[in-house]
Amino acid sequence: MAKPAVVIVGADKGGVGKTTVARTLLDYFGAHHIPTRAFDTETPRGTLTRFHPDHTDIVDVNSVSDQMKIFDTLGSTPAQVTVIDIRAGLLSSTLQALSDIGFLESAKKGQITFAVFHILGPSIASLQEIAETARFVGDASYFLVKNHINDTSFFDWDPATYNSYFNQIKNAQEITIPKLNEMATEQVEVASVPYVQFVANKSGKGEAANYSFVLRGYVRHWLGQVWAEYDKVKLVDLLSPKAESNVRQVAG
Repeated sequence: MAKPAVVIVGADKGGVGKTTVARTLLDYFGAHHIPTRAFDTETPRGTLTRFHPDHTDIVDVNSVSDQMKIFDTLGSTPAQVTVIDIRAGLLSSTLQALSDIGFLESAKKGQITFAVFHILGPSIASLQEIAETARFVGDASYFLVKNHINDTSFFDWDPATYNSYFNQIKNAQEITIPKLNEMATEQVEVASVPYVQFVANKSGKGEAANYSFVLRGYVRHWLGQVWAEYDKVKLVDLLSPKAESNVRQVAG
C-alpha cells in the first residue's frame, strides 16, 4: 500500500482564500486519478463540503474523537491523500495538536508524507505566522501561498524582511494563485460545483448544465494557471510518486 499523505491548508487569518486553494487541490488530484478525501474543519456549516460533498466530511479539529476520525484511519482509507481545510485562526494550534499526538514525529520518520499549504495575507502579521509555524513543520513540504483571488497585494515592505521569515523554513517553496474574474468566481459559487465540473458544463449531479461559455473559459484558463503552479513544485511526485503522469488537462 502506498504511503498515506496529509495536506493541511490553513492560515491564522481569515479571508485569504484557504478553501479556494483546497478546492483546486481536490480538482488537481482528481485529474491525476489520485484517491483523495477531505475534511472541512469549519464546523458546523462548512464551505468545502458544499463544493465537494462526496469527498468531504465536516469535523471539529479540536475534538479528540474527530482527530481520531482523521488520523486513525490514514492506514485503512482507500484515499491516498487526505486534504484538511483548517478553519481560520487554527493553523498554529492544529500543528501543535499534531505534534502532541506524535503525527509530526511519524512524518519525520517517513511513515507519512506531510505537506502544509500556508495561505498568506498581505500584512506583516502574515509573516509572523511563518515564524510561529516554522517551529512545527520540520521536514514537512511547506508551501507559502500568495492567493490573489481577492485581488490582494502582497508584501509592500522590504523584500529582505520577507526573506528573513521565508528562510526560517527549510525547503519552503512559493506558490502563486492568480486572480479569477469576479463574474466567473461568482458563477462558480452560485453553481456550488467543483471548478472542473463548471468547466465541463456539468451540474453537481453530473447532468448537463447551462453555464456561460465565456465564464467557463475564464475558469479553465485560471485553473490551468493554478495547476501549472502545482506542477512546478512537483506536487504529484511528492504525494503520489506512482500516480499517472499523462493527465488529460481538463483545465486546458
